[in-house]
Amino acid sequence: MKKVLGIILGGGAGTRLYPLTKLRAKPAVPLAGKYRLIDIPVSNCINSEIYKIYVLTQFNSASLNRHIARAYSFSGFTDGFVEVLAAQQTAENPSWFQGTADAVRQYLWLFQEWDIDEYLILSGDHLYRMDYRKFVQRHRETGADITLSVVPIDEKRASDFGLMKIDDTGRVVDFSEKPKGDALKKMQVDTTTLGLDAEQAKKSPYIASMGIYVFKRDVMMKLLNQFPDQTDFGKEILPGAADDHNIQAYLFDDYWEDIGTIEAFYNANLALTRQPQPPFSFYDEKAPIYTRARYLPPTKLLDSRVTESIIGEGCILKQCRITNSVLGIRSRIEAGCTIEDALIMGADFYEPFAERQSGLQEGGVPLGIGEETTIRRAIIDKNARIGRHVQIINKDRVEEAEREDEGFFIRNGIVVVLKNAKITDGTII
Repeated sequence: MKKVLGIILGGGAGTRLYPLTKLRAKPAVPLAGKYRLIDIPVSNCINSEIYKIYVLTQFNSASLNRHIARAYSFSGFTDGFVEVLAAQQTAENPSWFQGTADAVRQYLWLFQEWDIDEYLILSGDHLYRMDYRKFVQRHRETGADITLSVVPIDEKRASDFGLMKIDDTGRVVDFSEKPKGDALKKMQVDTTTLGLDAEQAKKSPYIASMGIYVFKRDVMMKLLNQFPDQTDFGKEILPGAADDHNIQAYLFDDYWEDIGTIEAFYNANLALTRQPQPPFSFYDEKAPIYTRARYLPPTKLLDSRVTESIIGEGCILKQCRITNSVLGIRSRIEAGCTIEDALIMGADFYEPFAERQSGLQEGGVPLGIGEETTIRRAIIDKNARIGRHVQIINKDRVEEAEREDEGFFIRNGIVVVLKNAKITDGTII
């Protein structure tokens, strides 16, 4: 894998994940109590022995830079690195990244400096565990110019994805973006060609792109230089190259979730609490998910009841009830609280005891969740200050709302409290 360069696309403004992306790049959004989205593709690369990794981003990249600098430092005895490349203006490219292909095109001069054979293009907002060695091996064995990783999809979900059609050798011969009706029926394929058994193939007669590609070095250079107006891999570059290039499909038949929307992100996090077997597990010793080492103290629970939940490191829980929830690092939950079906992202620091007490006496709101507060079906971003006797329950069953001045949004019926927000005592949302 020394001849493979990993390129992770950090995405644009992250509008689908807003307001979680208000103050941070999409790959820096916290995940599962202690990780960040970027940890998934970076860890998959490291576990696949791919150690040269670039991350392309252009929005709010300060926290992403900080996380990567603190989490991924290879020894001086290897040429491995994880490096953020932010959008920049040059004489040749005076504008920002216009799409996935354009982002890679603007840094081609840098990628060309490495003596490698393949470029592995990855996305920064997916949850999955994959051995890229098998992916690259399939690419090499078939002599492909480009190989796409695909997932089998049933008819119910197929029209939400970009679909592909393959011939009996696994070569991609047609693309269709979110087809419906007769156009959808035409995209059915025999997925036994890619390794599914007959029963699975019948249930999932479509294949959808995961947005993960392996390019031969020269092929990517040629395509990006030949078509300077094409800015997106999935919608323009790949469909345009299908006729005169060997584009192969590689089947990934395991858990994969695009968590680029608030609802998908919320559901994927809470699914981690499922028993006996969550759809994705962080408990795999052979392929661990890495993140920044913080050296936090163990979590302290004082007379609390916790059911089917994940509690991060360094938390303090006092006489509260936590059900089907994920609590991030340094979460502080005071007495009498009820937390159900919620994602609490925790805090970046501890508030000293004296500060908390003086803040309470002066009518302020300390860091964390105050006494006798109820939170249901909500995401509480980092460093939020939730007062006492607050109810975050979406009382009026609102589907969409933007109350930025009050410190929260509602997306798909899920209340999202902003990072650093302050919700005063007795508030009902």
